[in-house]
Parts: sequence; structure tokens; C-alpha cells
Amino acid sequence: MAVLVTGGAGYIGSHMVWALIDAGEDVVVLDRLSTGFRWAVPGEAKFYLGDVGDAAILKQVFAENEIDAILHFAGSIVVPQSVAHPLDYYDNNTGKTRLLASAAIEAGIKHFVFSSTAAVYGDQKDDEPVLESAPLLPKNPYGQSKLMSELMLRDAAAAHDFRFVALRYFNVAGADPLGRTGLSTEGATHLIKIACEAALAKRSGVDVFGTDYATPDGTGVRDYIHVTDLVDAHLKALSYLRRGGEPLIANCGYGRGYSVLEVLEAVKRVGGQRFGVRYGPRRPGDAASVVANATLARRLLEWKPRHDDLDLIVETAIRWEKGLADRKADNLHALQHRLASARF
Repeated sequence: MAVLVTGGAGYIGSHMVWALIDAGEDVVVLDRLSTGFRWAVPGEAKFYLGDVGDAAILKQVFAENEIDAILHFAGSIVVPQSVAHPLDYYDNNTGKTRLLASAAIEAGIKHFVFSSTAAVYGDQKDDEPVLESAPLLPKNPYGQSKLMSELMLRDAAAAHDFRFVALRYFNVAGADPLGRTGLSTEGATHLIKIACEAALAKRSGVDVFGTDYATPDGTGVRDYIHVTDLVDAHLKALSYLRRGGEPLIANCGYGRGYSVLEVLEAVKRVGGQRFGVRYGPRRPGDAASVVANATLARRLLEWKPRHDDLDLIVETAIRWEKGLADRKADNLHALQHRLASARF
């Protein structure tokens, strides 16, 4: 049996594919390469170029492979973009998740792990780490589109022989400690990625959006989780479902937050480089502080994070960023060579 990873050429998805390969799983990847990279997918995985919203390619993938589980990462994630283009987010995140779940049920695939987000919570009234039972008050179409997908999966599981785990990510950062993959998308909006680029003189500085939040230094506070710990939570979720676990929604975070300014200081400290910081107004849709209570994932999924260290997260991100230009060039040259060879 094989695991289908949608969005498996992207940031989190490619880490997931490597983790599955390391665990001895057969892996199938479906990705349209809008933000992902073909070279980020290990050669041991079977790759399909296509959109998760294309019913025909889903039918082909299911016909050609014995899929027993789907790990669904494909989607759009930029909060300000979702405010500007809400219908695109409802289509890509919600509509296509509905189509994928429907196709999975029709094909008899019973296990589904969904990439959700802490954005479903919006602003909470106190400073305590947020529980899964907290009010769901998304402030932007991105969070709303993910919440709608969770509700669809819940209802589908109640009606069919179909079980899911939805993992609500907090702020994912860092890169594979073995250097095999990392955040490679140009124009990425992740704070640590942006700061690492600034530390390496790939950009002129970092913009801080909002200095008047009700937080200790006035900037937004987030729970940063290393991508390796996050994909381990997915492995644990897959095992949980295969053991017959019931539908579950669980947070993935460390339970403590860092402000924007604290993150920037960590990047300067670890990277050994100073860079400019520009201050501006709040962005639409941003919450002041979001920190996880991940007790449920630790208890039911037996998840034990091993990389809860901001400096470690930053160090792996900077290391990946330093080698990224060379990696992209090497893979471009290899692709050009293959294309040239194919003509003769």
C-alpha cells in the first residue's frame, strides 16, 4: 500500500515525503508545482504533475496505485492574499479539499490527514495557550477556508467509512537537519525565511507589521514549530488512523510564543549578521498572539517534539538558505541536460 501526498513538492510536503521514505513507506506525490519544486521530491517517490482539483488525474492516481492514506498539504496559505482574493482561497483550499475527500471515499481510501491551521482561532480573549475547544473565530478567508474544510471532513466521516486527523499548525519554520529540503519558494511570507534572507543580504531588510498589539513588546507573538517535528506529528497521525483511531482535530505547536522582534534578534544572533528593520501598520487579518496547547496531540498521537529550540530552528533555516541558490542552479543544469539528451 502507498501514501498519497498532495503538495508533496512544497515546503512542508517535501519534508513529509522524505520522512515517509525514511519510514519505509511507498509514496506517491501529486503537485501542480505552483510553489513547489520537482527537485524537492526524492527519486524514490512516484510523481504526478497535476492539480488536486482535477478529478481525472485523481482517478488516474487511484487506479494506478494502491493508496491507503492521503496526506493533504496542497493549498494556499498567505493571509493578506486571502483577504484580497477570498474566492480563490475558498476554491483552492475548500472546494478542492471537498473534491479530494469525495474522490477518496469513492475509491475506498479510509485514512486522511489534513493540513489545517491555527488561523481558525483568530484572536483569543486571554494569553493562555489555545485549546482545540476554544472559540473558532477566524479573522481572514485563509482561516475560514480551512475551518470549512474541517467541517466537511467531520461530516463526511460521520456519513462514510472514512476517518481523518486535522492538524492545526502554528508557525512552521526551519529546514531538514540533513539538508535535503527546506523552504525554497521565492517571495515566501514566513518571518524566519524573510529574516534569514535579510541576514544573507538577499533582501534589504525586514518589515514589521504592527507595533501596537497587546503583547510585551507590541509586536505579534507566534508559536514557532520546527518542520521536522510537524511532519513527525503527521507520521503519528497516520499510525493512529491505521490503528483504527477516531476522527481527531489536534494542535501542533510547542506551547510558548516568540514576538516578531524576538525572532529577528534570534536570526541576528545565530546568523551573526545585522540587517535593517522597517516598522509599519498592522496587516489586515493578523492576530495579536496565537500559541498552542498541544496536549491532545501528545496524548492521543503519542507525539514527542524534539526540536523545541528557536535558535535550532533558525540555524537550520539559515543553513538551508545559504545553499539554496547553488541547489537551484545545480537542479536547473541537470534538468537542461536531461531535456537536451531527450532530443537525440
